[in-house]
Amino acid sequence: MPAYKDEKRNTWLSLFYYEDWQGNKKKKQKRGFKTKKEALEWENNFKLSANANMDMALGAFVEIYFRDKEGELKERSIKNKRYMIEAHILPYFENKKMNEITPSDIIQWQNAMREKGYAQTYLRMVQNQITALFTHASSIYNLANNPCKRVKKMGKPDADKLDFWTKEEYDKFISTIEVESRYYVIFEILFWTGIREGELLALTKSDVDFQNNRMSITKTYYRTERRDVITAPKTEQSVRVIELPEFLTQEIKEYVDKLYELPDDERIFPIVAEALQHKLKRQAEKAGVKKIRVHDIRHSSVAYLINQGIQPLIIKERLGHKDIRITLNTYGHLYPNQQRQVADMLNQQKISPNSGNCQDL
Repeated sequence: MPAYKDEKRNTWLSLFYYEDWQGNKKKKQKRGFKTKKEALEWENNFKLSANANMDMALGAFVEIYFRDKEGELKERSIKNKRYMIEAHILPYFENKKMNEITPSDIIQWQNAMREKGYAQTYLRMVQNQITALFTHASSIYNLANNPCKRVKKMGKPDADKLDFWTKEEYDKFISTIEVESRYYVIFEILFWTGIREGELLALTKSDVDFQNNRMSITKTYYRTERRDVITAPKTEQSVRVIELPEFLTQEIKEYVDKLYELPDDERIFPIVAEALQHKLKRQAEKAGVKKIRVHDIRHSSVAYLINQGIQPLIIKERLGHKDIRITLNTYGHLYPNQQRQVADMLNQQKISPNSGNCQDL
């Protein structure tokens, strides 16, 4: 497994021959590695991928999967997927060959997972990981039979019910926080805009148009391995401009004005998610309202808008959902049932055709 030093660039070059999965001999090279070890690791991973046949163990295929997905998935997504695969899938299937894993094996694994008492939504997340592995093996490496296709998925995609605060509960909560505190402004933004926690923590002064009462959502923040990471939002639709109520713009401005010479590209709220959740829990106890997660304030915001009669499409745009179906599947049950109104309108139209229309529905 050769690796060569590029003296001119002071980097390492990987240069080798390999056979692809059809037995064809080919040459491969790649430059720019900082160390010899990195060059050799890349060669090893590439050969695994090139020689991938479904006679290999699932544990080896996992490395090929992540190599293929490296440019597609964000660092945090890779970390989360790896954790679930290593914790829940490899203990059962690591040494079993991909083409020998059967639907029956998947069912037995599902039964074992159910016995551990995990939440239904978490079971579905783990299920999605093993399904993704076999789907990738089928579509890219010609696995003849995908065992996950013939088995019903375990778990549920969504929680049975949403946890959220009513406007009255939120008012009790926010009243326990000093108006001058950064947390007051943070929770006001979360409730009145419905933005995600990571989007809030990535906000900079330049994201707020104080003149026109608008907020631009262009990035998201998270912390991993003691590093602050700012990336693009979840989806293309997550990049959006949110119209702000004037009072909220003013609250943000008053807070920002107190931050001495804050650069336009610096985070307004330089804290981590754990601190936010801790503050939420403590103030909820003080206010005497039920405990919810920070993300549930997003649900609370939507519930309030629905209560005010705001239509799903407007809420979808405000939340940055990729598809209206996400909005409806998540929050549709919160909308009042208008079937009686429809029936009454049709009855009225039959009796008096010119008496009105259905615009109020």
